[in-house]
Amino acid sequence: MAGGKAVEEKTVGGVSPVLVLLAGWLVPGAGHLLLRKWWRAGLLALSIAGMFAIGIALKGKVYQMNFGEPLDMLGSAGDLGAGLLYGLARLLGWGQDPVLVAVADYGTKFIVVGGLLNIIAAVDAHSLAIGRKRS
Repeated sequence: MAGGKAVEEKTVGGVSPVLVLLAGWLVPGAGHLLLRKWWRAGLLALSIAGMFAIGIALKGKVYQMNFGEPLDMLGSAGDLGAGLLYGLARLLGWGQDPVLVAVADYGTKFIVVGGLLNIIAAVDAHSLAIGRKRS
């Protein structure tokens, strides 16, 4: 509700805004790809996957869902933002080793920030899909 009137979600480009949002979250850049924003999709996919890969290469930690520790919950939320990259990392056991070197802490930040950037990118694609934002 905005100003007493229901806000209608219109479709721009014939693609469901919900599909754009979910695709953009699951696969970095996919929401923009569905909207035919080729360059933006490529840059986002490269940036987010690159940040995630750098984080893993630096031996960063991939958080598990832990509802007992507030900082772990925030880290988990950031990691979950990476969509299927997070699932792949958990499946293959990446980022499960204890953080033993200072560089690994930087790796953890790369992973979390990549996930947060992916959330922002998915919301951006959704805003484009409903016409709230122009290119």
